[in-house]
Amino acid sequence: MKTFKLRNGGTVSFDGMSASVVDSGKTTTLDSAVATAIGNTYVDADAGVFFQRQLELIKAKSYDVRYAELKARELFPVASEGGPGITTITYRTYDQVGAAKIINAYADDLPRADISGKETSVPVRSVGISYGYNFDEINSSALSGAALDQRRANAARRSVEQTVNQVAFYGDAESGLTGLFDNPNIPTGAVVNPGAGTNWASKTPDEILFDINELFADIFETTKMVESGNTLLLPPNQWSYIMATPRASNSDTTIGQYVAQNSPFIGSVSDIIPVNEFAAANNPQLAADAMMAYDRSPDKVELNIPVELEMLPVQQKNLEFTIPGRSRLGGLSIYYPLAFAIATGI
Repeated sequence: MKTFKLRNGGTVSFDGMSASVVDSGKTTTLDSAVATAIGNTYVDADAGVFFQRQLELIKAKSYDVRYAELKARELFPVASEGGPGITTITYRTYDQVGAAKIINAYADDLPRADISGKETSVPVRSVGISYGYNFDEINSSALSGAALDQRRANAARRSVEQTVNQVAFYGDAESGLTGLFDNPNIPTGAVVNPGAGTNWASKTPDEILFDINELFADIFETTKMVESGNTLLLPPNQWSYIMATPRASNSDTTIGQYVAQNSPFIGSVSDIIPVNEFAAANNPQLAADAMMAYDRSPDKVELNIPVELEMLPVQQKNLEFTIPGRSRLGGLSIYYPLAFAIATGI
């Protein structure tokens, strides 16, 4: 038997089949149809409160889920400047012009030093997602005390992260967002073929070390020592190979460990990272497996996410409750492309 108060101080009691109203000491019995209607209304309202509490729990939990294979956030520093209202991100690059020269004491034609600059603008786009529950699921959850299925909230979160990862690596031409592999300014070339092929599976440890050293040297030498890489990205197969293959037959050090210990650019083994997108089988923009050396600094590259995923208030449409979500994404900004180098064919 359930009881609730009326505004005038009376009470209504019902058990789903019968109902009665007590007002000023007088009891009135209601017919079964009215009792059923009251019961449905009360249960629906109760379920609504239960639903809101479950949503609060689900939202909090969904933000704790991590997906290791989506590595864009790990590889590229995230920039969150701007906030929800911006539509464009603009950054400026400057260069100095002019050169001093030897002059005589009465010179009146002193060389002029100045700076030249340009602006680069990238659009910011909204990323949308939603999930929901129908009326029957909500009522069943309320009556049974079972939590609503959290997997839908997790799926919504993961879907947004997949879009962020996709744009970071491949861009989105339709939206005007640029990613890593569609940036035309990153130097790219093939590794050396010593005779047996370019694949690392057919190369000796010395030849693999040569490929890695050459990639970092290209950045360092091409920029006249202005830029230097500090991170190496490899396809999973090649990463596993150099991490498990000895540097030499009589060595207890692997190729990967040798690189970390002896390279002037790599600080530790953790700076050699396996990335699915550098395997040609996973990347439609690669004809062969590739590796990349780069400077993983926010001064060189940033992944623009002005607004992280936020779940908005519940919306009811017919017999379904929908929870919409949105984030804002500005693509991958590479400020110094010559701090990057890609080598293919490994």
